[in-house]
Amino acid sequence: MQRFNITPRNNWQHAVEQLGFGFHTTDVPYWDESAYYAFDMEEITMIENATQEMWDMCLGAVQHVMDNNLYHLFSIPEWIIPYIEKTWQEDHPAIYGRFDFCYKNKQLKLLEFNADTPTSLYEAGIVQWFWLQDFDKSKDQFNSIHEKLIDGWKYLSEYLHPGMLHFACLKQTLEDLTNTEYIRDCAMQAGLSTRLLFIDDLGWDAGARMFVDAEDLPIKNIFKLYPWEWMLQEDFGRNIPEDVNRSYWIEPAWKQLLSNKAILPILWELYPNHPLLLPAYFDAHGMSRFVKKPIFSREGANIDLVDHGHMVQFSGGNYGREGYIFQELFELPSFEGKYPVIGSWVIAQQAAGIGIRESDTLITDNKSRFVPHLING
Repeated sequence: MQRFNITPRNNWQHAVEQLGFGFHTTDVPYWDESAYYAFDMEEITMIENATQEMWDMCLGAVQHVMDNNLYHLFSIPEWIIPYIEKTWQEDHPAIYGRFDFCYKNKQLKLLEFNADTPTSLYEAGIVQWFWLQDFDKSKDQFNSIHEKLIDGWKYLSEYLHPGMLHFACLKQTLEDLTNTEYIRDCAMQAGLSTRLLFIDDLGWDAGARMFVDAEDLPIKNIFKLYPWEWMLQEDFGRNIPEDVNRSYWIEPAWKQLLSNKAILPILWELYPNHPLLLPAYFDAHGMSRFVKKPIFSREGANIDLVDHGHMVQFSGGNYGREGYIFQELFELPSFEGKYPVIGSWVIAQQAAGIGIRESDTLITDNKSRFVPHLING
């Protein structure tokens, strides 16, 4: 993996806005085409195979958690456990997830799995692909995200309830709306009937015991870019097991086990010394170099990087009440003070492509930039 500095396209802002990418810049640049990362085919094959292997290992970990009743480690309310297990046993459909890897010294290590509400999908699937067509269309990317999303929805359509597939996210979040509308567009290209719904407008018909949208239409299938741990704190969350339509929620409830960082010690217990994993526990476990992470956290919040008792770096935030995990410290590589994380997508159970987010610190946070990539050779 190499990093190259380049000159951005003239009027690149207009080019990405033409694609519907409206959050390329906030108070800091988010989309950054002043550089790109280059991989050789051997590295891409390694990432693709690792993504597929990690997905299979994660499915094994879900079964292990259920078989051994380990929900207390995940701070999951007891009342939702029967429903979680039901969605697993009935194989409720899932569409996507993003593994975050550190790649350094020819080693690829899993940092975490964004299994429930991953974003940066649109940038990875569409924006960086069109950048490549302008930059050097003779090159390729590890990027079949768009095709796999459409094919994935075609496949899942047979497992959904007949009728509408709703797509939901929060109001006034352009990033969430863009990602949701992109996934929805792929579902429409797959032939599904869809409707946009803001989580804020999700309704519950107490008499009929079913979820309804803003026009009182019943909800039977719903993609939600809204975390399960938040849903379970909402008043409507208690109604999910009581829903007479037995609506399919995508991602399904069993995915909250994988989006929770408590899965990392479980994976290490199940697959000790696996080359893709870092040692991880529910305490420091005698490690002198470790990262302390809340089991629930987003955008790099409340992370401590510790090296022999010295706090290398930390981030603030409002997470941590539910508990922490401790993962061996494996610092991101530095490219002249730029630290990249490889986000590798699994879509409809297949490795589908990567997106790279780059930070100025060892902690990837909400100020990280998205930098495109290509394959050399």
